[in-house]
Amino acid sequence: MAKIVFALNQSLDGFVDHDHPAFQPDPLLFRHFIDDVSGLSGILYGRRMYENMRVWDGFEWGAPEREFAAAWQSKPKWVVSKTLKSVGPNASLIEGDLAAAISGLKAQHEGVIEVAGPELAHSLTELGLVDEYRLYLHPVVLGHGKPFFAGPRPPLRLVASDRIGENVIRLTYVPA
Repeated sequence: MAKIVFALNQSLDGFVDHDHPAFQPDPLLFRHFIDDVSGLSGILYGRRMYENMRVWDGFEWGAPEREFAAAWQSKPKWVVSKTLKSVGPNASLIEGDLAAAISGLKAQHEGVIEVAGPELAHSLTELGLVDEYRLYLHPVVLGHGKPFFAGPRPPLRLVASDRIGENVIRLTYVPA
């Protein structure tokens, strides 16, 4: 059975803003993300995050970026959306009963399916479907933006902390 993991970059004050320059990964953090994506069984997106990530479907990149793009393109992607009518290569649209769809994905796959997007992660948390949370803390205070946690959630238990690259700490939590 697959494990559902919500992993995302955030500021010290808990906000997500991938357009902010402070979230640009240094070479070690980028290598970590290449390795992370390479090891996934798939990626689960909400519409907005999927549309942001579609840039990896095709573009001219340098060597590390090409490696990330190849890893990303090779992974199955599932997109939860009420408005999209179609999705790109190696992606499937999830409509209807979210709990049944995600429970089915967990049962059909092994390894890690990563969730990208705070609102989708919140919906999955409310359904009791998120098995692990990975917070990549960047040394910036934004004071605004989309919060990492889109709503309250039950208590968490810290299971790991890792420094990645020069400035990022990854905190790994599971439901308590």
